[in-house]
Parts: sequence; structure tokens; C-alpha cells
Amino acid sequence: MNAKKLFNAGLSFVLAAGLLAGCGNGGSAAPAESAAPAGNDAAQPVDVALTVWSPSEDQAGDNWLQKELDAFQAAHPEWNITFTTGVCPEGDALKNITTDAEAAADVFLFANDQIPGLLQAEALAQLGGKTLDQIKSQNSQTTVNSVSYNGGVYGVPFTGNTWFMYYDKRVFSEDDVKNIDKMLEVGKVGFPLTNSWYFASFYVANGCTLFGADGSDAAAGIDFSGDKAVAVTNYLVDLVANPNFVDSNGLSASTLTDGTINAYFSGTWDYDAVVAAIGEENVGICAAPTYTLNGEEKQLKAFAGSKAVGVNKNSKAPEQAVALAAWLGGPEAQKDHYDMRNIIPTDLSINVGDDALAKAQMDAMDFASIVQPLQENMGLYWTPAQTLGEEIVKGTVTHDNAAEKTEETNKAMNSAAVN
Repeated sequence: MNAKKLFNAGLSFVLAAGLLAGCGNGGSAAPAESAAPAGNDAAQPVDVALTVWSPSEDQAGDNWLQKELDAFQAAHPEWNITFTTGVCPEGDALKNITTDAEAAADVFLFANDQIPGLLQAEALAQLGGKTLDQIKSQNSQTTVNSVSYNGGVYGVPFTGNTWFMYYDKRVFSEDDVKNIDKMLEVGKVGFPLTNSWYFASFYVANGCTLFGADGSDAAAGIDFSGDKAVAVTNYLVDLVANPNFVDSNGLSASTLTDGTINAYFSGTWDYDAVVAAIGEENVGICAAPTYTLNGEEKQLKAFAGSKAVGVNKNSKAPEQAVALAAWLGGPEAQKDHYDMRNIIPTDLSINVGDDALAKAQMDAMDFASIVQPLQENMGLYWTPAQTLGEEIVKGTVTHDNAAEKTEETNKAMNSAAVN
């Protein structure tokens, strides 16, 4: 998967925390409750109009979106809601919403790497209060970080995007796949070392960072420096010299068929291809393994993102819009999304049973990944990382020059601001 250059965030625009706590505190633009008719002590439902955008697949077949809207209305008899739905793939949210942010949907599904652009367009609300509590209680820290930017949280995650490992169960045991060095004693391991979306995983495992510990500190820059980074480069020099290691960048899952490789690092998008290659009964799936560096186990850390439910800062019904976003990203809706469309949840409380694919992605988001930073200078990372990976694979990086090459790469990753 090719990583994409992220948007310049510019200034961050947020709604007041009290407004987005979902409880209509002072300053809320939520509609006032209608007065009850004479002789009737019960308040009448407040009329509310909400526009919701989601991918067409959510509105086809069993219609996940309509099911959730009906359930949300049933859970909130205090509101009489008129829903208008529109089709918008998560990847197109930024383009479609920023065309006219004030006229766009109140609630929409989007890919997390669009947060900076949506904020720059003043089209995304910051979440707080009990909605924020829900997000933090449902999800791993990596998942929370994926919707965090400059100290705020801007979406309710509902599925992750990361990579993990497929392997041939005829070659590797469940014990073998816990550690890549053990795997190399048994079979062929294909890892895309010259693909910079995967390359960082070895370095981050040993304490290297991209914009601080959680990716949110722009001033911290990228730290692939010092002994911690050089030790990883030296490990990788030995890794590529192992006859059972294959740089799988550019290889497809079909290479599992003839034994060119017996393990393949990718994501959910390659599941069908892996099954076609070796047969479903032979497919093993798990989060990325550890590797052994100077006698210590280090957990590989994949880059991760998410898809989330966002609220338009321009919504005329912010209280209800926030409540709906929390519902669409809540445990019941995530479970329905999984059951109806096989959208793998982020909510760690959801039981996916013996679904190895779902478990691998959820495990990866939980303990085997870091958020792909949303910083504009993240663009400086990709080419130097790819270059170092290519030089290691070609053999031009050796133990003798590993320190020099590593420091050159770190300098290039922090060379200048992206225009």
C-alpha cells in the first residue's frame, strides 16, 4: 500500500467542549425543547433534521445505515428526527464536504488522514464530554491517537486500517509465528523492507519515534538517530543476508503458492488473494511478530489509521449530531457493521469469535501498531526510509557503515518543511 502525503493542517478550529459533551450545556446551538401543551405535563419531542453521509455499501442490501438510524431514533424519543441520507465514500469525505461545508452533512464517515484538511476547512467538530469518554473506553490507544490532532479528538472510530501477517500453516506453527527469527529457521519470510509504509516497524520497535511517542508532537520531528536506530540497521543487514528472508515489496500473494515465500505481510485487502494462493484451510493470520535484537524481544509496530464518524462543525443540531456520531461508532452499530458488511470493529469489547482476520487486525491496532502521524512533515519520512531499505537490501549498507547511513537517513527525514 502506498502511503499518501498528508494535508497541511493550518489552524485548528474546534467547538466549545461543553457544546460537544452531548448534554446541551450553556452556549449550545441545539434546538430548545418545545413547550408542552396546556394540561399535558410531558414535553413534546423536539423536531430535528439531520443529514448523514456514508458509503453506498452501507445503504444497500440489509441497509446498515437505516437500521442504525431507526435504532437511534427509538433510543431518543425526546427528539423527532427527520433524516436525510446521502452517498459519500469515506475517502471522498474531504473533497465533498469542503466543496460547501455549511451545506454538507451533519454527520459523515471519513478516513482519519483527512482530519487536517477538514479542520482547515472548518468542517470538523472536536468531540468532548461523554462522547470522548466513550471513544477512550472502547478503543486501543493507537486507535484513539488515529483520530487525535493537536490535543483534540475529532471522530468516533469504527474500523482500523493497518497491516499484519499471513502465513502458511503447513510451514509455520502458532509458536513459530510469534518471532520472525524463529520463522526464518523454518521457512521463507517475505517482508516488504523496501516499502517505507512497512520499513519503520523495526525501528519503532526499538524506541525510534515519529513526532513524539504518539505522533502528535510536530516539534519533536522524526527520531531515527543514535544507538537505538543503528542497532536496528545492523539487525536488518543480517536479516537480508539470511537465505530465508525475501524482500517481498512488489510481490503478490500468489507467490505463496510455489513457496517463494511462506509468510506475507499485508492487510485485509489481500485476504481473498491469500486464500486463493494456498487454500483457506492453510491460511494463518496474526499480528506482526516480534524480532530479537541483542537478546531482547521487540514487537514490530505497523503504521495504523482508522475510519471514523465525524460531526460537521457547521451543524445546526450539534447536540443530536454528536449523539448520532457516538451511536454510529458505538458497540452495537460496530457489531452490526461487522455482521452485515464484515467491517472489522475497533471496539475491543466486541467478540469476533474464531474470525482470525478480524482478530489479527484488532490485535494489530491494540498492541502491534502506532498511528501514522498526521503531521505535515510526515512527508519527509517516505523517500529516505525507502532509500535506506533499498540500500540495505542491495548490500550497500554494511556493519561498517551502518551508523553513517542511519544518521544520514535521520538527517534527511528532518531536512526541511514540506512545501
